[in-house]
Amino acid sequence: MNDVAIKTALDDVRAREDLRARRAADPVEFVHRYRSNEDREIVALVAATCAFGNVKAIRLKLEDLLGRVGPSPARAGDEPKALLKRLQGFKHRLFRGEDVGRLIIGARRVQRDAGELGAAFEAELAAADREFAVQGATGKELHERQAEALKEALARFCDRIREGGGLALAGEQDPSGRRGPAHLLSNARAGSAAKRLFLFLRWMIRPADGIDFGLWRIPPNRLLVPVDVHIHKLSKNLGFTKRTDVSWRTAVEITRALARLDADDPIRYDFSLCHLGMVQRCPSRRDAARCEGCGVMPVCVHWQGRDRRAGAESASNKAQAAPRTGQKTGRALPVVRST
Repeated sequence: MNDVAIKTALDDVRAREDLRARRAADPVEFVHRYRSNEDREIVALVAATCAFGNVKAIRLKLEDLLGRVGPSPARAGDEPKALLKRLQGFKHRLFRGEDVGRLIIGARRVQRDAGELGAAFEAELAAADREFAVQGATGKELHERQAEALKEALARFCDRIREGGGLALAGEQDPSGRRGPAHLLSNARAGSAAKRLFLFLRWMIRPADGIDFGLWRIPPNRLLVPVDVHIHKLSKNLGFTKRTDVSWRTAVEITRALARLDADDPIRYDFSLCHLGMVQRCPSRRDAARCEGCGVMPVCVHWQGRDRRAGAESASNKAQAAPRTGQKTGRALPVVRST
């Protein structure tokens, strides 16, 4: 399938998306509740950090968490003792209130020191670009150096936040012996896809479009797509990758494929693809009933070939026999995987 056909299909999916409804069901909606950039940065980091597990549960936990934090999450980070006290008893999967509190405290200290979290990350990226000699490189070498510089910049940025909040640095054991504190911020150096961190960066860096905010002065083509199970499966179905793991290398490969569609903003399709994957519950093979109505079905690798029309007709027939919207189907709510 050629890139023009894929781009046309993805543009159509994006154009038909009900962004208001999708945003209301996404963690980014919590960031839109705040008006100051300092609060938006802190809330975006916290919301992205908590974005794994059942979607409904994520939203309930964020409501609870931000209610405890108070009207200005950034200012709350200036009063560590009071913040940690208010967060006692909070729990979200691996995280306890103290873990998230220290994340806020650390991020706020970096924010105060640099003026904004964006300035801190921008400085780390510029330093890493110099170390990896990004300037002057071309072609494949440029992409490889940029990816390595990005990995190092992200790791250093996270270490600054950990240090500011009194959290163990990446790779170190937390004194409590629990996994939660280490899981707050992904370890990019270890090869993680760092999905939650790239979700945070996408919100902050991509141009304001009703979903993302465009707060930071970093080109969006420096980012990697936040790869979770939905993006990974859709990317394989669209021929963007054949890799079977959700890793840094897989994120790089998928992003390079997306860059063929939009070199300046390769992750512009991420939000639509992620929600499409959640709604369709994309399979790894032809599934007529589940694939019915999918906007990328015409360019999916599983629907290529001479019998595509027959498959589509079968999908339509099965869809008519499927339960109508609102009927109980026994399906679980979408789950967002953590990486």
